[in-house]
Amino acid sequence: MNLLELNRALRQLRLGGIAAVLETRLHQAQAEAMPPIDFLSCLVSDELTRRGDRLLERRTKQAEFRDPQRTLDNFDFNFNKKMNRSLAFDLATGAFIARHEDALFLGPPGTGKSHLAQAIGQAAIQQGYRVLYRETHKLLDDLAEATIDGTSNRPVEDWGKLLGDSAAVTAMLDRLLHHGHVLKCGPRSWRTKMDLPQLQAAG
Repeated sequence: MNLLELNRALRQLRLGGIAAVLETRLHQAQAEAMPPIDFLSCLVSDELTRRGDRLLERRTKQAEFRDPQRTLDNFDFNFNKKMNRSLAFDLATGAFIARHEDALFLGPPGTGKSHLAQAIGQAAIQQGYRVLYRETHKLLDDLAEATIDGTSNRPVEDWGKLLGDSAAVTAMLDRLLHHGHVLKCGPRSWRTKMDLPQLQAAG
């Protein structure tokens, strides 16, 4: 079996990671007089790396993040210095998921809730979890549509009425907070900060 045939066979076996680097690894093995076990180990490692990268890429795409570049590394904790950054990093470990607990991000618009949710979602994917990112209004729309279509296992007849009922909202929050972690993101707003120079210029 020549190199071309071997490459084709590897792809038929769905070993694309090995096939992609086979020729390069062969040259390396010859140049470094690499023992067969080391050569094989490199090929297996290449395949595992490729599969891991593709899995992360697929799960990130399935999560449908609004901005996949949001991470804790590029979150400005100094903007809201009272934020519990220790809790944010603890949530990013995914331990609360393993314990079947909830996490709530509270604060005015533009205070970093979406950024943190996506950053923690990204961290969860890295740890092997599946993630689906939904903003509240989109989640409610999806659930309402599922109710209309009859595809929801737990239909809710009137979301507007539900959210306008303070007692119902309080009951929902109580259930979430029972096994939940609350991260307060306010009161300063990034959006206000971003808009401020424009307002000054307009004045």
